[in-house]
Amino acid sequence: MRPLIKAGLLATMLFTSAAALAQNNSPVGVWKTIDDETGKPKALVRITEENGALQGKIEKLFRGPNEDQNPKCTACTDSRKDQPMIGLTIVSGLKKDGNEYTGGEILDPAKGKVYKSKATLRDGGQKLEVRGYIGAPMFGRSQVWQREQ
Repeated sequence: MRPLIKAGLLATMLFTSAAALAQNNSPVGVWKTIDDETGKPKALVRITEENGALQGKIEKLFRGPNEDQNPKCTACTDSRKDQPMIGLTIVSGLKKDGNEYTGGEILDPAKGKVYKSKATLRDGGQKLEVRGYIGAPMFGRSQVWQREQ
């Protein structure tokens, strides 16, 4: 192979690897949520960043064939009441704070409850530990989500 072609291929590979690594250093992307009680996948949530704050919306639900495929948030008590779960914002307001994202809220659409939230990337950005809590983080529970994209 000619030196110029080799250099071009090497530069392309390095740029692609650096871009993938940078993406994994942020929660922005699509995540498969895993139920902390059953261990089964529940949904795909797309996390985006706007003005330095993260938000997450449900893109897809993993539902059984006998379950409503387009459920609404009937348990919600705020402006999300009776809104379709697909497209529903369930994570909002998380901001980078050192190695964590804090100061946000997370909605449990099954119960209609809103909790304070924080999140931490794990395993080189392939997992996201999301914690919902009341008062202090020690009074809550965590889920570990898996990166899809």
